[in-house]
Amino acid sequence: MRNSARKQTRNHSEKARLHTLETNYAAFVTAGKKDDATKALRSLTAALDKAAKRGVIHASNASRKKSRLTIRLNKVAAVKAKA
Repeated sequence: MRNSARKQTRNHSEKARLHTLETNYAAFVTAGKKDDATKALRSLTAALDKAAKRGVIHASNASRKKSRLTIRLNKVAAVKAKA
């Protein structure tokens, strides 16, 4: 197997895993489950950092996603605090 094909396969599976983690996180956020969303965010953040370190995604892309996901979690926390 060629190097590029092997890397493409690995990158694709890693991106699919990131997408799954992000979907799970979004489900917790929309359901308003702050504790579960916090745990999901922690694992998603670690996965994004690892993917950026390996070159699967760009480091700025990982940083931007982490920032936006944290903002979403903080909005849920603010709504919970008001209620």
